[in-house]
Amino acid sequence: MTSRERVRKALNHQVTDRVPVDLGTTPVTTMHALALKNLRKKLGLEDRIIRINDPLLQTGELDMDVIEALQIDTVGVWGISNTVGVKNRDYKKWTLPDGTDVLVSGEFKYTVGEDGSLFAYAGGDTTYPPSARMPKGGFYFDPIVRQEDLEEKEEWDARKDYADQYPILSDDELRACEEQSVDLFNNTSCALVGHYDWGGLGDAFHVPGPWLKETPHGVRDMPDWLMTMCEDPDYLKELFDMQSDRAIENLKLYKQAVGDRIDVLELSATDFAHQNGLMVSKDIFRDIFMPYYRKMNTWIHENTDWKIFIHSCGAVVSILPDFIEAGFDILNPIQVSAKGMDPAVLKQQFGKDIVFWGGGCNPQKTMPNAAPEEVYAETKAAAEILSRGGGFIGGNIHNVQPDVPAENLLAELQALKDTVPQEM
Repeated sequence: MTSRERVRKALNHQVTDRVPVDLGTTPVTTMHALALKNLRKKLGLEDRIIRINDPLLQTGELDMDVIEALQIDTVGVWGISNTVGVKNRDYKKWTLPDGTDVLVSGEFKYTVGEDGSLFAYAGGDTTYPPSARMPKGGFYFDPIVRQEDLEEKEEWDARKDYADQYPILSDDELRACEEQSVDLFNNTSCALVGHYDWGGLGDAFHVPGPWLKETPHGVRDMPDWLMTMCEDPDYLKELFDMQSDRAIENLKLYKQAVGDRIDVLELSATDFAHQNGLMVSKDIFRDIFMPYYRKMNTWIHENTDWKIFIHSCGAVVSILPDFIEAGFDILNPIQVSAKGMDPAVLKQQFGKDIVFWGGGCNPQKTMPNAAPEEVYAETKAAAEILSRGGGFIGGNIHNVQPDVPAENLLAELQALKDTVPQEM
């Protein structure tokens, strides 16, 4: 099978010659730039300077030599946008805190604080306060909460407060997506994955608005946001109604740009659980979130052949039926270390209704700390279960972190490729 054929069969719950493998395809299934540098060295590839495709997440762009060396079956249509609101073009050299040189957007701007922290600026505009901060010696930028005084707030109108949060896709962005999708479709045998992250309702990374230059209006601090779900759910419904309408407008444009060249659309990366349970109740999810996810997913299913991907870390097993009812086709990342996320239980109860994407080994203990042999064994055991009858795309659980040895990543990927799916 070609990679594209392998992925498409797996997405349709059909048995393939081996487990399809993803790495580097979406903002939640890729690698930190330092992990990528180590991987390239381990593979014996050319010592290239790595391009950062998201300055806040510090994720590196996987070149085709890595994808080919690892026999990765998917590639991402990334466009040129990112979470700090600068365009990935006109790259310039930048040095990470550990001394590693990388390439970042020519528009990216930062300053250094008195304590050694790095401050990033939305849209690269330093005339406004910074929107994200990386602590001295850190690996990522965290959005800075820039919230107005809610006790003094007189008008509560979500459509006004979040009017600038999710703009219409620019011609530059759409043109980049079109050009990338044409090139990747014609010149690789991989399955293409697009992403529209602004479809994530209540995404904790979005709430502070790190790509907005001016001080954002509305609720921007996550504790206040979680309280608003209980105290003023209609306010969030008003926002999500506007956000989902805007998403459909953008998806119409995106469909014109990428057509049927993509097989999967990553729509949401909102986390609804922690490691031991839900962060929101099932009732809140069904009342506040589900109607607007269903609205977006219905449009996608009625107008495209794309499979819809939701990323949600943690112990989401109790709302997995709600994800399915809302119209999602794919769940990522299958955090097997979280409570109730046992691969056998998930496959038995939900394997016919949703595709599992990810599901490697424990990302917090085994992946960074164990021997490669342990990584291989744990990954293969999970993959053999999740791949039965198809419906499984293998990969790491969330992004590969800087402390993950390249040997362990290679062991994980090898275990996935060595797994031949069996019939149910």
